Amino acid sequence: MRPALAIGAALIAIQIAVLHHLGQPLIAASGHIRFWANDPLSPDMSQQLADWYSFSHIIHGFIFFGLLKLAAPRLPVATRLLIAMGVEIAWEITENSPAVIQHYRQQALAAGYVGDSILNSVSDTVMMSAGFLLAARLRARIVIALALGFEIFTAVMIRDNLTLNVIGLVAPAQWAPMQAIHRWQSGVRGGRSNILLGNGRPCG
Repeated sequence: MRPALAIGAALIAIQIAVLHHLGQPLIAASGHIRFWANDPLSPDMSQQLADWYSFSHIIHGFIFFGLLKLAAPRLPVATRLLIAMGVEIAWEITENSPAVIQHYRQQALAAGYVGDSILNSVSDTVMMSAGFLLAARLRARIVIALALGFEIFTAVMIRDNLTLNVIGLVAPAQWAPMQAIHRWQSGVRGGRSNILLGNGRPCG
């Protein structure tokens, strides 16, 4: 257990160091540290400890657990968790690279995206780890139900979720269904959308 904790801490340290090198801020520009950022159009989105997109990272943990259980069932759970952390941290670093931030900013959903604070990015990794460990303890059908529940809940609350973020990442903005999704999402707050006001947050 101690070697696994040490490796996990080292992975987090690498995440922090690389994000710092990329120029991401340690905390929100406001200087405040909050547990929850509620407004999806607020500059605090993707900057605080948790927000609506934390549910997506919990689902990441569910997915990684399921895939690794199929691919490497004989590996200890701690080893599989470290692999999942490595993948999640690699995504967090990629998501906060200048090229990917610029790519997201060309999309309507994330026109104001500036990347995550380091605090938020590390919290995303913790959320994924929590989802992984939860999936390790629950039956598969309960995990699937939770994932679907999280997706429906966030779609209702902020008109966004992991599924929509992935579609937005891979689909061209000119694609008719993608434009329909953008029009639906623009109804947030009576017509104000991430296009105009948001610190849009992609799937990380």
